[in-house]
Amino acid sequence: MDREAFIKTLADAELYDLTQGCSIFTPPFPGEKALDIHFFKRVTGAQGGGRGANGQLISWSNTAGTHLVGERAFHSAGRAIADVPLEDLCGPGVVVDISDAVSDYSLYTPEMITSRADVREGDILIINTGYHRYSWDQPDIHNESAQGGVESKEFGFLVRHPGPHPDFFQWALDMNLKVIGVDCGSAEHPMNTPIRYMHEREFQKAEAKLEAEYGKSWDEMFPPEEYYAMTHIKMPKSHLLLAESIVGDIDKLNNQRAWLMIQPIPFMEVGTAWSRVVAYQPPANMDEDAFFDIMGSAETLDLTLPFSVQTPQWANYEPLTVTYTKRVGGQAFGMGRNGATCKASFHLATHMDGEKHFWPNGRTIGEVPLEHWVGPGVIADISDMVSDSSVYTPEMIESVVDVRKGDILLIKTGWHKYGWNSPDSDEFRYMIKHPGPSPDFSQWCVDKEIKWLGIDAVSQDHPMNTIQRIWHPKTFEEANLKLQEQFGKDWDEMYPLDQYYQDTHLNLFPKGIVHAENLGKDIAGAPSGRYYLGCFLQKGMECASMWGRFVAFREGG
Repeated sequence: MDREAFIKTLADAELYDLTQGCSIFTPPFPGEKALDIHFFKRVTGAQGGGRGANGQLISWSNTAGTHLVGERAFHSAGRAIADVPLEDLCGPGVVVDISDAVSDYSLYTPEMITSRADVREGDILIINTGYHRYSWDQPDIHNESAQGGVESKEFGFLVRHPGPHPDFFQWALDMNLKVIGVDCGSAEHPMNTPIRYMHEREFQKAEAKLEAEYGKSWDEMFPPEEYYAMTHIKMPKSHLLLAESIVGDIDKLNNQRAWLMIQPIPFMEVGTAWSRVVAYQPPANMDEDAFFDIMGSAETLDLTLPFSVQTPQWANYEPLTVTYTKRVGGQAFGMGRNGATCKASFHLATHMDGEKHFWPNGRTIGEVPLEHWVGPGVIADISDMVSDSSVYTPEMIESVVDVRKGDILLIKTGWHKYGWNSPDSDEFRYMIKHPGPSPDFSQWCVDKEIKWLGIDAVSQDHPMNTIQRIWHPKTFEEANLKLQEQFGKDWDEMYPLDQYYQDTHLNLFPKGIVHAENLGKDIAGAPSGRYYLGCFLQKGMECASMWGRFVAFREGG
């Protein structure tokens, strides 16, 4: 299949978002930290004569919202999330609806799964228990016998949901499943987690139900040492991963096969990470097997920098910190896992600057539909045309690639090679001396109806059109001389402050054209050309910006 046909196939495919809204109202796993958002600066808080940004500082645990539970959550020697290739998290799979067969505290078996849908070896399996109806972002469930006339959504989603039968995980290993995803708070039965001890009354109800149905106590049904070895050692060592809190469009895929993608933030230091979970089904009139063959042979370029405490943040923003709040070995009853509270400002690692970052009336990241973040686009490699503090133009971009109306545009300046994790790392050069766009660039983007932009540097704007001009006067002098040589104009003549300060932020965000910053990794080997592009962001409902997984797809050989 040629490039154009491949891109059209993905653009025409049915797309489903299976991600729970991630909000300050999203309940985390019991006992862990909910999302906390703090504005540390606003647009009017800047110094130096120009407008500033709405800057947010967040603290969170990764179990609030849709997330991937990696090997290190249970087995400290397992792969970090950043070390799991996307091929292990994407592929053919099935969403199986067992909601008619389960209820509070009940167990689901392999037979329940296989009797309802076609589950194949090597699949990604997502289980619809029906308990996503208790997700915080779903309507209330009215019940006259419940207190207040409504059922407790948090207890339903996190404490009372069904869980796997003792035979289930061995079956999953025998099937060589890539990932098991669930539409509730945990892929484990809640009574095989610390919830058993946090909510003893709930455990009594669950054990009574188990004894009535199976004639066994809980510890007889789930021998603690044997079951611990399965879930904390054997499964992680076998690379069987878990995805939790899958909600969104899940009911639209009941008992259907799809190409499933779990796209986590590539965290280095923690065992669990926020993820966007999506599904693709073939376009109209295309055979499912043919579509899966196309997707299976496609090449995925991961354009996302590892997410780490080592990642430098944008100047004067707060870096990432990770504090472990519990460890696998820290809970005597054998149900522990490695869990952490994280804190960071958004402008580090690969991230999307959202509308609200500079435009107070704009949409938050979570308010933008998934369809906006994916689609046809281009990578424009202009790295041989730019140098320290230089200016690039729309003409440079159009000289290397065919930019069409409505495209996503990723600009490769070559500055990724100066990033923190590169052998040629030069942090000052990366942050302060990267190239930036000419004054006509933003209007060109508007005329081209660019969907969103991306750059392999720390900012889409020229650093000398930001506060860096004031903080680094020597670099500004060098940049101004270079501008005069290239264009015959002084900086303030070419970029009047009131019109071009933070140009691509302030002039484009009100037009709905936002941008990703700090693209890296596989962009190094990506030539100019057309691709199917996507950024898969955590669905932050109050977040002005957000991290995610940024990818480019191209046809296979």
